[in-house]
Amino acid sequence: MNETNDVQAAEQLKQAYDRIRAELAKVIVGQDAVIDQLIVALFARGHCLLTGVPGLAKTLMISSLARTLHLGFNRIQFTPDLMPTDITGTEIIQENKATGSREMMFIEGPVFTNVLLADEINRTPPRTQAALLEAMQDRQVTTAGQRRPLPEPFFVLATQNPIEQEGTYPLPEAQLDRFMLNVVVDYPTQEDEVEILRRTTEKPVTDLPAIMSGEEILRLQDLVRRVPIADDMLQYAANLVRSTRPDQPDAPAFVRDNLTWGAGPRAGQFLVLGAKTRAVIRGRFHVSMEDIQRVARPVLRHRILTNYSAQAEGISPDDIIDRLLQAVPLHPNQSLHDGGVPEVVSSNEG
Repeated sequence: MNETNDVQAAEQLKQAYDRIRAELAKVIVGQDAVIDQLIVALFARGHCLLTGVPGLAKTLMISSLARTLHLGFNRIQFTPDLMPTDITGTEIIQENKATGSREMMFIEGPVFTNVLLADEINRTPPRTQAALLEAMQDRQVTTAGQRRPLPEPFFVLATQNPIEQEGTYPLPEAQLDRFMLNVVVDYPTQEDEVEILRRTTEKPVTDLPAIMSGEEILRLQDLVRRVPIADDMLQYAANLVRSTRPDQPDAPAFVRDNLTWGAGPRAGQFLVLGAKTRAVIRGRFHVSMEDIQRVARPVLRHRILTNYSAQAEGISPDDIIDRLLQAVPLHPNQSLHDGGVPEVVSSNEG
């Protein structure tokens, strides 16, 4: 496909994004940044972890997005007694009525869908959490030595409650790294909360038209990867990720003082893909520094580990990322400097 056709397809993606936002606004009040990040992950072919307290419409947001995209949707409520086969499916013995013989038959689990909501994923033991790893990474399930591909597109949206920690099983770093974005769902503004009360106590909106098919989404996911990015933008993304590693000699002092572990190469890949997607849905076919900075928080916050000293002082991963956005220069020949509150981007993600 030539560049002219790519630009035209990019315009179609932007129009689709605008329509999705308009339809979701019928049922979701506010949460613009969260919706933006979900759409970015979708077109970048990534998965999302949504962190927020109960009652913030996380489930409604995800199911409504699936409806506007005309995609299959399944929800799994994760519980301590959930088994891996409850997610992936299982084989049963079934009698063949024609021959009278018994045959093994695979019954697909809820993972065989397009959009999978893993509700309260930290409420189930690690062995069940791990059942999602192969599905998320390889988009397939292996049972009885046979590989079974999952439908495309495939998109995992997991939720977890940051407050209730009793009886939970925190996700290991290896699984956290499979999520492209860690999206924080915060409380609504006062104005939005009044509107929520108004809408939820009246007749609900149930009819959301399907805007895009699965085939169209796959085509636009391929388009995102063809968005050009300049070498200095790639270098900036790499510098940002490398600066999170406290063992690197050029890491800022505040990183060495406050982090135990930094982000791996997958973080850089998702920074670039997220920036490409953000550029396209805003009507541009090139990546800017702001695009990278806007996706830095949700890409990096679950990939850096603060040490005990930082936790005791109330320093969060987002605080470190904000300082890095101020400290890491665009051009590699500039020196790093320890910064304070960043001025390059707003704290509002999206």
